[in-house]
This record gives sequence, structure tokens and C-alpha cells, in this order.
Amino acid sequence: MKKIIANREIDVNEEGYLVEFAQWDREVCECIAGECNVVMTERHYEVVEYLQEKHKNEEPLSIRGIKKSGVVDIKEFYNLFPGGPLKISTKIAGIPKPKSCI
Repeated sequence: MKKIIANREIDVNEEGYLVEFAQWDREVCECIAGECNVVMTERHYEVVEYLQEKHKNEEPLSIRGIKKSGVVDIKEFYNLFPGGPLKISTKIAGIPKPKSCI
């Protein structure tokens, strides 16, 4: 399905996750973050870039993996992306929802 994000037609699935990562950029990121009630900071972008790198390397994402990453501790992760940090952060990062998320 298509959705207008950042004044462009973007391909998303039924949950609003990007279908084509190539359509992601910081402007799209900011719009998705706004829909999730997240105001992006450089710290948010550090986490997003980490998640994107893990996805590119086809490494599974999980809360446990985030905890062990050394990039962000769990408390900060929940503060940066409240209400389901792994689901929200991956959506903002333009990558698929992890299988570990319901």
C-alpha cells in the first residue's frame, strides 16, 4: 500500500513499516517519528543507525540484543522510544518489524 510521508508516496505494509528501505531518508524518518510521538535527536539517530546496520548484516533484533549492544542501555532505549521501543525504533529506522515483536 502507499502512504504520503514527507510529501512523497512511500510503500508501506499494513502496519506502516516501509516496504522499500531505499525510500528512507531523514525527512521520512522525522515524519514517521512524529507519527510515533518521538522527537528525533542525535542520540535517536545513533540508535537508528545501529539498528539499520544490524538489519543490513541480517542480524536478528531483540530487546536482549539491544541490551548487550553497548550502544544504548535498556532504560535509555525505553526513554528514547516509549511505548514499545523495538517496534517503534525499527519503524522509524525504515526496517521491518522484528520477528520478536508481536
